[in-house]
Order: sequence, then C-alpha cells, then structure tokens
Amino acid sequence: MDAVRVALLREVLAGTEWLGATRRFAGALRGSVVSYGGGLLLVGSAEYEPWHLAAHLVDEAAWSGTPELSPTLVRHGACDSDPAHLAVGLGRIEAARRGETLLVVSPGAAGAPLLERVHDARRAGATVLALSAGDAELPALAHESLALPAEPELDLDTVQHLVSAAAGENALPAPRGRRRLRDRLSRLADQLTAPPSARW
Repeated sequence: MDAVRVALLREVLAGTEWLGATRRFAGALRGSVVSYGGGLLLVGSAEYEPWHLAAHLVDEAAWSGTPELSPTLVRHGACDSDPAHLAVGLGRIEAARRGETLLVVSPGAAGAPLLERVHDARRAGATVLALSAGDAELPALAHESLALPAEPELDLDTVQHLVSAAAGENALPAPRGRRRLRDRLSRLADQLTAPPSARW
C-alpha cells in the first residue's frame, strides 16, 4: 500500500478509534526501538509470517531516516539453507535481551510454543509488542498491544499498513478537531501534492 492509499485510508478513518489506536501503537514501537538504538525482532504465528509488515518497516526506516525500525524477520520454518535474511529461526527470540523489541503479529491463536518464547523474552528484559486478532493470551504478555476484535472493521493487513506508516512519521500530527468535508479534502489534496522531500 503506497503513501497515497494510506493517506486516503486515514481520511476515511478520521474520527474513529482506529486511527488514534494505530498511531499510539506505532509511537510505542518507534519509541522502543529508537530509545535502545534498534534491535527489532518481528515474528508471526506458525501459520502466518508478517512479510508485508517487514517490508513496509524496512521502507519506513529508509524514508524516515530511522534505521532502528528495520526489523529482523524471525521465521518458524527457517532453514540454514535459506538466504541470511530469511534464515533467522525461533531461537533468536530465546536470545532476546534487554534493549531489544519483539513485535508479535498473529491473526489468531499464537500457539503455546511461541507464547512460551515470548514470555521468556519478556522475562529476559525485551520489550514485547503484540498486534493480534483473536488471541486472548498474547496481549497479556505484551507491554503494549493492539488487538482487533473477532469481526474487525479493519483487517489485520490494513492495520499493519497504518502502523508501519505511523511508525515512520517524524512527528505525530496535531489533534484533529471537527472540520467540514471541504476542509478535510483540501488538507488531503495538499498532502498528496506535496513534494516527496517533505516526507524525509
């Protein structure tokens, strides 16, 4: 999802809880990795690997000048024969320590083996963040969580786009008051026609 679509989606969601919730979560993510100078681990469930979120965070890290946002993708089925960036297995979570951040993304139940590793990482001092839908246990292990209800207004992929885009922002926008549709459309047009350098 490109910047134009994210901007349009934000306009549609203006005034809902989701825009503020994704920005708060993204702020916690960015604050955690920037405070410690990086060390972001990203893992999904056994059935779901957050490839797109990893790619978007890498992009946001480059665009925002915040290399700490670039994650290490931890995979359940990683093999030694995989390319280096795809060969990081669950053992990396076990090695997580203070100063590192573990972001867990799960569209359903994370499963006991992953939950145990997440618990151990938290006990070792890692900051745990959880983005989940339908998992009751994972948010309880996290320092910060964003949980989608069972039948969300937004799907998990869309929320991941909002979170990654907000994490790459250099400053959160000022609180929004009630505005007319014309004012909102005018602001959106200004954002979409701004030169790309404004994002750096």
